[in-house]
Amino acid sequence: MKKYVYQTRGTCARQIAFGIEENILHDVQFVFGCSGNTQGVARLAEGMEVDKVIALLSNIDCNGRGTSCPAQLATALKKAKNGELTPIE
Repeated sequence: MKKYVYQTRGTCARQIAFGIEENILHDVQFVFGCSGNTQGVARLAEGMEVDKVIALLSNIDCNGRGTSCPAQLATALKKAKNGELTPIE
């Protein structure tokens, strides 16, 4: 499994860590943010296909910020998928 860490922009969450194996999302963890909401997003996204998560979470706005914690996860997944985010390890 490839593991990634993404530094968010424009949200209360500062960072998102996650793993991808065979286009399936695993182990999503938000650093900071609204704990209940980010835990909920992480649990719901667990085991889903990356493209499905991107489709569901892209363009969600939080309080007029132009982004949100879920949207930042979608952005991170797009970057990982396109090779713009380097795996850690």
